[in-house]
Amino acid sequence: MLIAVSSERQDLDAQVDRLFGRCPCFLLVDTETMEWTAVPNAAQGASGGAGIAAAQLVVRQGATAVLTGNVGPNAMQVLAAARIPVYAAGDRTVKDAIDAFRHGTLEPLGGPTVANDFGKGDAATGGQSLGRGRRGGGR
Repeated sequence: MLIAVSSERQDLDAQVDRLFGRCPCFLLVDTETMEWTAVPNAAQGASGGAGIAAAQLVVRQGATAVLTGNVGPNAMQVLAAARIPVYAAGDRTVKDAIDAFRHGTLEPLGGPTVANDFGKGDAATGGQSLGRGRRGGGR
């Protein structure tokens, strides 16, 4: 089975990136052999539509499941249409996430975990608003 993992780096020891659409890369891992390939996410810096573009990339690569931290509604819609399940795998390394997936301990996501434009935040957070909704100055 070929799974796509949103990753902070091109390494199995990297952390699972919590932002599906704006992760630096996806690691495509064969769960039987543990052979993997890193695929850069060209949508990472997109001004809009990053989730859709990232989901389309994963579909084109032939992934049969996705492991990630968070996924928005547009990306989830593309993945659901392609019948690719998405699993919550945040706060662990890619290798640990794959092991958890292989042992059946990851929870499948029934829908998006964040709103549209979740990862677009300001420059101080590196584009990661963290869902704080502080457009009004954090009041």
